[in-house]
Amino acid sequence: MASCAYTAAAPAATSGKPLTNGLPQRDCYVNVLRDAMAVDSLDSCGVYFGTTGGQVYASADAGDHWSAIVENLPAVLSVEVQTLQ
Repeated sequence: MASCAYTAAAPAATSGKPLTNGLPQRDCYVNVLRDAMAVDSLDSCGVYFGTTGGQVYASADAGDHWSAIVENLPAVLSVEVQTLQ
């Protein structure tokens, strides 16, 4: 069984604890490349990452909860975020 988790760097509120809510917890055999993760500039930071398996995940609350926003793409090599106001 392979699972997926996001770990925020300190001094985030999670203090390095793996966050998994909404991420696959079974049969997850993907990688996230260096340029395939991005954050936005909103309060309660949004975090986004794409996988080599073709999924893009998003969290609007700094990684506490995740949802797949795109699936079935080719390997995601980079992700960029633009904040519109």
